[in-house]
Amino acid sequence: MKNYEKYERQYFMPPEVTYDWVKKEYITKAPIWCSVDLRDGNQALIEPMSLDEKLEFFQLLVDVGFKEIEVGFPAASDTEYNFMRALIERNMIPDDVTVQVLTQAREHIIRKTFEAVKGAPHAVVHLYNSTSLAQREQVFKKSKEEIKKIAIDGAELLKKLADETEGNFTFEYSPESFSGTEVDYALEVCNAVLDVWKPTSDKKAIINLPTTVENAMPHVFASQVEYMSKHMKYRENVVLSLHPHNDRGVGICDAEFGILAGADRIEGTLFGNGERTGNVDIVTLGMNMFSHGVDPELDFSNMSKLVEVYERCTRMQVSPRQPYAGELVFTAFSGSHQDAIAKGMACREKNPNGKWTVPYLPIDPKDVGRTYDSDVIRINSQSGKGGVAYILKQNYGMTIPDKMREEVGYTVKGVSDRRHMELSPQLVYQIFEEHYVNDMPYFQIAECHFKQVDGIMAEATISHGGQVRTVAGNGNGRLDAVSNALKQYFNVSYELSVYEEHSMSTGSSAKAVTYVGICCDGKMYWGVGIDEDIIKSSIAALCVAVNKLDAVKQLEQCRDERLNEIMNYIQENYLTVTLEELTEQMHLSKPYLSKYIKEKSGKTFGEIVKSVRMKKARTLLKNTSMTVENIADSVGYQNVEHFNRLFKKKYGMTPVQYRNSKQDVK
Repeated sequence: MKNYEKYERQYFMPPEVTYDWVKKEYITKAPIWCSVDLRDGNQALIEPMSLDEKLEFFQLLVDVGFKEIEVGFPAASDTEYNFMRALIERNMIPDDVTVQVLTQAREHIIRKTFEAVKGAPHAVVHLYNSTSLAQREQVFKKSKEEIKKIAIDGAELLKKLADETEGNFTFEYSPESFSGTEVDYALEVCNAVLDVWKPTSDKKAIINLPTTVENAMPHVFASQVEYMSKHMKYRENVVLSLHPHNDRGVGICDAEFGILAGADRIEGTLFGNGERTGNVDIVTLGMNMFSHGVDPELDFSNMSKLVEVYERCTRMQVSPRQPYAGELVFTAFSGSHQDAIAKGMACREKNPNGKWTVPYLPIDPKDVGRTYDSDVIRINSQSGKGGVAYILKQNYGMTIPDKMREEVGYTVKGVSDRRHMELSPQLVYQIFEEHYVNDMPYFQIAECHFKQVDGIMAEATISHGGQVRTVAGNGNGRLDAVSNALKQYFNVSYELSVYEEHSMSTGSSAKAVTYVGICCDGKMYWGVGIDEDIIKSSIAALCVAVNKLDAVKQLEQCRDERLNEIMNYIQENYLTVTLEELTEQMHLSKPYLSKYIKEKSGKTFGEIVKSVRMKKARTLLKNTSMTVENIADSVGYQNVEHFNRLFKKKYGMTPVQYRNSKQDVK
């Protein structure tokens, strides 16, 4: 990039530079808006709009709320001329809307323009001629006085023809290529035009300052505007307008700074369409004001329709990252962003009428017709736990426990990473369902019955290894009893660490969702159950979690039926059962039975009986007000001191300490 030396700044600072506009913090009210989509925007299209397309686009601009619309350059082509006539003759111009037409400061063009606007209820006739140094020297080869005379002659002809033509007309003048014009000279030309028109309070004139080719930083342009505003004749009767282009990519800044510097009016296009890099984007300008709590006086609440009509009529595309309107502008893929948005939305639910302060979302997407579920948080390999949890809650009513969210997040985004694709909400739920709701590959509980026996006794029918067994278990409640039955059957040890539930919907058919987290050897395993019956959903969630344990996966065959009978018999007769009694019941010798129990369960007969009794004791300690002495006796220990020693040895605390503790023990 060595050729930079052939360039230099081509703008001109005003003779008197002031920065009063800098003292203003923000824009306090909307400017007068003028859409130039149908003229400046249309001429920039590879294929200009047809008459029908221009008519449809005109109606769109009216619906949005534009009160001034530049509809074309009638002398440029038959389509432009016919469009102007169609609007007038079909009575399509609302009473509160003013159409605007453009004309060069050339007599035959001006006359053709007035033929086109004859009979308009109200029209702005926009006169222009180029005033820049480059245009004067290279294109027109005329002096400053000669260029100024072109403007004056054009202004005089406008005034004359307006008096001779049916209609109500306002005059506008642009020193075209203002951005390359000496500012004091531009002021001189504008004041000369105003001396011809002599605007009054009831018949104001418009002076428009176009950055035809943007060539300065925004603060320079604002200083130029401020100078023009302060030194312009008839200022109180002049509407000072700006027409920023975007060659340097700061058209929005030019417009916003220009308003602070004294401009009353903005000419621009929807989404910034226009010559080269485009005109100023009125959608962004208006929405910027909206985001600061200022009424833009334009309606962008159905942004999707606006984009659809714009793209269809112009054959241009709105970028996915176009401010406020792009497909992805409210979308967060990043895990940290999703988490912050989800938490912000949760706070918003508590104060729905408060000011909008959700992180990463400058406005509420709903205000422009977007939705949270499909627009805001979208899932790919960069997403995190907060985003996945948000999708599941917003779309499917699943409130994932905090401790479960990280694992679910990694599970879902892992699928996205492997498939190299974004995941729809439907696919996110499908993955969640496969891993946490339906994942019971090793066993299921077909049915379960309960009875009250020193707590709750569960008789669970387990389908495992192609066979069905009924297993008994006792616990503090129904789920604890089922959990103990599973521990006994699979000979596993885990802690039921997390249990949460909520309703998915309302009404008689409401389904309950249960989340169960178990901890085994320091690792968490999760399951989710969904059923109209809360007990069934809880058992299903527990089954999914236990199915994930390595010990269950490794136990491929159904547990020995005889051992299952032995364990169930001990459960039912734990108070009085002896090895001798069990020997008679099973029709086995005592030595063989002892060895068999040890080999199959990993525990001796005495250890199994003690374990069952201690579980019963824990249930009674938590759920009754019985004394420790009575509990010891009721679970088979007449000597309370002996009971206390056994309990403390097994659980690391005395029965009284356990009763007073908030946590359960394995």
